[in-house]
Amino acid sequence: MTENTYKILIVEDDAGLNQGIALALAEKGVEFSSALTLDQARTLWKAQSADMVLLDENLPDGSGYELLKEIRRTSQIPVLMLTANDLEIDEVTGFSLGADDYITKPFSLMVLRARVERMRMRMEEGRERFGDRKTRYVKGPYAFYFDEMKYFADGEEVTLSKTEQKLLRSFVEHSGQTLTREHLVDVLWTGDLRYVDENALSVAVNRLRKKLEVKEGKCPIQTVYGLGYVWEKKV
Repeated sequence: MTENTYKILIVEDDAGLNQGIALALAEKGVEFSSALTLDQARTLWKAQSADMVLLDENLPDGSGYELLKEIRRTSQIPVLMLTANDLEIDEVTGFSLGADDYITKPFSLMVLRARVERMRMRMEEGRERFGDRKTRYVKGPYAFYFDEMKYFADGEEVTLSKTEQKLLRSFVEHSGQTLTREHLVDVLWTGDLRYVDENALSVAVNRLRKKLEVKEGKCPIQTVYGLGYVWEKKV
């Protein structure tokens, strides 16, 4: 995650601890959002993309497990549970709902940092690399399951045509790389290209963009004028 901002959502009702966690984990390229209640956390989760969530089990207006279940419906980002309950059943519950790790209060911020770094490393090592025959892409507001032909943007399922599916897979396989129009045309319409309308690619890309747009019309597909397109352009 060196080129892109890594976003961590901290859900902890103790304002001092919430801020302390952010200070302990602060480093270049990491951005934080903070919630003190379950309601605030839900709002931030829906409004902003996050790459990791640190989630307090006990919140003033409900259980962190409720948010964990909501997150797992559409995303496999790392979630670390924070709890004051040193009970085995709580850990079992958290892991069964999809938590990646568990830490009991009071905890050392140094230990928390080490666990967060381990989770990030695991996620990077396990992030789907299509050259290794993996078939999932889960990041921010997007969750794509190519084998199952299931695609989600901001938690909403998106229906893609066969052409759009091939186009999307080509983009995410080469995230950050500019793909020329010629390359993409060859990917989508392999074979005799003499009868492919020159505007067909533009139409396919625009349709895919519209389907993947999230808040404020944002989409990772960017046009590189005179060349082609790129998914998540590196800056």
